[in-house]
Amino acid sequence: MQTTLRLAVVIVSWNTAQLLRQCLLTLKTDLVRSGLSDSNCSVFVVDNNSSDGSAELVANEFPWVKLTANQENLGFAKANNQALNMVSAEYILLLNPDTEVKPGALSTLMDFLDAHPKAAVVAPQLLNSDGSIQRSCRAFPSFSGMLFELLGLSRLMPNVKKFREYKMLDWQHDDERQVDQPEGACLLIRSSVFDQIGYLDEGYFMLFEEVDWCYSVKNAGWEIWFTPTAQVLHHYGQSIKQVKVKMILSSHRGLYRFWYKHYRNGRWYLDPFAYIGLMSLAYLRIAAHLIRRRA
Repeated sequence: MQTTLRLAVVIVSWNTAQLLRQCLLTLKTDLVRSGLSDSNCSVFVVDNNSSDGSAELVANEFPWVKLTANQENLGFAKANNQALNMVSAEYILLLNPDTEVKPGALSTLMDFLDAHPKAAVVAPQLLNSDGSIQRSCRAFPSFSGMLFELLGLSRLMPNVKKFREYKMLDWQHDDERQVDQPEGACLLIRSSVFDQIGYLDEGYFMLFEEVDWCYSVKNAGWEIWFTPTAQVLHHYGQSIKQVKVKMILSSHRGLYRFWYKHYRNGRWYLDPFAYIGLMSLAYLRIAAHLIRRRA
């Protein structure tokens, strides 16, 4: 990947027009604050066939953004890869449209990667809509950890240490440390890592594609970091909640793909049990969701 720019920002949007507007406004403010302009930074928005005017909003109000308006929803991984194939920059920021960049976040993240040559990725501290700290990092999914999570044991018995490990609930997300998989809402990535690892696996439609990619990054010997010195507001799950049932299915299919790629290790005989078990849990979650919504 030829490097010509300091930073490229990639945003994949789907039916979050008003949030996307605020995201781009705060992004532009911090780009200027960080001394980034058209000469050393590019911003890409890939819209996955939104029906709320997201693409038109970008075209009309943000002419400095490079817009790709898809005619169908290609999924999160494939849409990100569309932009990544057009990017030539030292650092790449993957940013969700339901975020607001806090002042100084971009320069802080870039300075961090400058100072940590072994770091492939750095993630900021995410804040909820009310300004509270969002627990945005998790351990890589282990068989037992995901079983506890899918069975709801971490919610039913939150004080049991073993059930808290996957979501790192004993950590307050208030100090700098290496992590496994930070929330993909905002990730600053050293672009040379894509040359080694490749882009996101398009076999994931949405959810688990970044977990999968981070797992490959760690296995290749790179570091992944979290720093609270940069902050980004994240209005969590605004796209996902519009299609909750589809996202539950996508999440469980993604988890199965992750297991198949990284944990199977020749145990092909477990394939039907893993798939049937995960999809059974998915439909139980869907049924519970529909019952709550009806109530």
